[in-house]
Order: sequence, then C-alpha cells, then structure tokens
Amino acid sequence: MDISKVSRRAIAYIFFLCILGLEGLSMQAAVKKSVFGTMPDGTKISIFELQQGGLKARVMTYGARLVSLEVPDRNGKVADVVLGYDSLAGYLGDPKTYFGAIVGRYANRIGHGTFVLNGKRYELPRNEGDNTLHGGTVGFDKHVWTAREISNGVELTLISKNGDEGFPGTLTTHVRYTLSEHALKIEYSATTDADTVLNLTNHSYFNLAGEGQGNILDNVLTIHADRYTPINAGLIPTGELVPVADTPFDFRTPAAIGKRIDQDNEQLKIAKGYDENFVLNHGSDSQSLHAAARVVDPKSGRILTVKTTEPGIQFYSGNFLDGTVHGKQGHIYAKHAALCLETQHFPDSPNRPAFPSTELKPGQTFHSVTEYIFSTE
Repeated sequence: MDISKVSRRAIAYIFFLCILGLEGLSMQAAVKKSVFGTMPDGTKISIFELQQGGLKARVMTYGARLVSLEVPDRNGKVADVVLGYDSLAGYLGDPKTYFGAIVGRYANRIGHGTFVLNGKRYELPRNEGDNTLHGGTVGFDKHVWTAREISNGVELTLISKNGDEGFPGTLTTHVRYTLSEHALKIEYSATTDADTVLNLTNHSYFNLAGEGQGNILDNVLTIHADRYTPINAGLIPTGELVPVADTPFDFRTPAAIGKRIDQDNEQLKIAKGYDENFVLNHGSDSQSLHAAARVVDPKSGRILTVKTTEPGIQFYSGNFLDGTVHGKQGHIYAKHAALCLETQHFPDSPNRPAFPSTELKPGQTFHSVTEYIFSTE
C-alpha cells in the first residue's frame, strides 16, 4: 500500500470536511447583544443585532421591536428601510406610532372596547375614541420582554397575566426573529390557561428607499386578495367581505400606491388614505406560507415580498404621520413616509362570528409565521 497516497487522500478528505464546515458556519446569522438603554425603573433594555449576508436587523426587548433593518439596493448600497428612533427615549416618548413593535394582546381594533366570550362581557381600555387599539393603553408594545439568543436570531417571551388590559387568561407568548441571507422571519406562538382572544402582528413601517427618504406613493404594490373588509366611520369593519374589483383597493395586479389614493371614495376618506384589512386568497390554510403582498421601490430597485400563514393583511399608507415625528438622524416623518403590511386575523373578530376565529383555549397553541423577503430589480 502506498502510504503517501493514503495520506494525501486523508488530507484532501479532511480539507473537504473543513470547507463544508465553513460553509455551514457562513449560513448562520451572527448574533450580538448589547444594551440599548434604561427604563425609568432602572430595567436595562437589550438589543440584539442579527446579520446574515447583506441583511442586518436589530431587535430590542422593549415592545419586542424591530429597531432597524438594513437592506442593499440594486447597486449594493445599504439603507435602513424601517422607521424608528436612534434611542430608547424616542420610543418611550411616542405612544402613537408603534414603530416596529409586536402589538397585542389583540392587534388592530376591537369596536366599543368590548366583546363577549362564553357568555361573559369583557370591558377593555378605549384608547382610540370608542375603540380598543393594539391591545389597549398598555399593550404588548409597552412591555419589556425577556429574550434569549437562538440559532440565527432571538426569541422574546412575554407573560401577560389574567386581566391584563381586561383580557381573560394568563397568556404566554413567544416571538422569534430569525435572519437568513434574504429574509427576516417572524414566528409567533402562544398558550393560555383560560379561554381568551388573541391577534398578534408586527407594526413595522417600511420605506424601501430608506427611512426618511421621501414618501412611498410611487411604490408599486401587489396584494393577493380578492376581497377586503370595509370600515365604518369609527374604523371598525362593517362585517362585510367586499370584492376589490372596480375599487381603489384592487391591487391584484401591480399598481402605484399613489395612483388611486386621492379618489373620491368613502373608505379612503374615512381613513385619510389606505388603512384596510385585505382578505388573503389562501383562505383558511394556516399551516403553509403563502404570498400575501409585494412592494417594489422603483428608485432603489428594492423589492419586499411578504409571505404569511395569517388570513389577512392590513395595508396602512402612513396617513397619520404628520411631520411632528422626528425619527432616526432627526428625519421628519411626514404623511405617507412609509407603509405597513401587518399580517393578522381580522379587526374586531371577537364581535364578528363570521370572521375567522381569534379564540384560543387551554391546551391549544397559537402559531403563526410571516416572512419579509428582500430582492432587487
């Protein structure tokens, strides 16, 4: 036997295994933890930086918020594409925008701040006129979550006690942010010790040209929905599922957001732009990811594709940004400075038996996944 040949083969094989190992390591997102600030009660707020390929995300424990998301454009130039603040103080001083937050226990609106479950009426804080918005006065966005590093990201956990903001049951919620080379994945799970209602989403505001870089009216939007849920003057769904055909809400084929936003339409007037829940075409299939929406920014070439297991998506065109908010680097966020694509169950579902149920019972596990996938053209 030629020992030298065996040795060379062994060395080559070891080298091959090392290469495989390095490739495997390169597929893992790097995760770094640091302190972002301190709450008034002295609690330290951690921030986790996730980086993989051309993407970099930062997530903090206050409100389980996405603080920044850096994405390359068609020329490889990187920009932060979500609105927010440079410091914790900015978030603490802003009770209205929910920049980047996980909102709950019930995302979106519950009409008249009340619902009936198992024959019992529950009264909630009415923090938007007569409605409960995004879980009430102290929703999940205003809590400090616990966090731990996981493979490719971070898992945040919040225990919401029975009676929190008027909701029944002690709810344990886990939210996982993970990063791949082209996508940010948000995975939600929750359990309860008593019957309750639940609707979770992430409230990030996207401007694919970069935060603070003008408005999103020339962005080209596609939404895979044949129907939407129209609202009344109080921004609560009427209960109807109305076809989008021949309305300003028809984004089944790509259209610029600003093309029809000023049309003489009652729904647009009520919301001062787009702020509607769309009924996604994949229906009741909550086990698989389906394409929900796609946004193209013609200036930068960045493309955002949203996939989800949720039955609905709220498209909000930043109508209530009014130039009084000074965000990152002092940027002024004016009307339509960004858009939100909030994957969700429908607003006011606890009061709408015909809508997909948002009830969660002991022994069940709520599970939902949304992916924000980035590319260029």
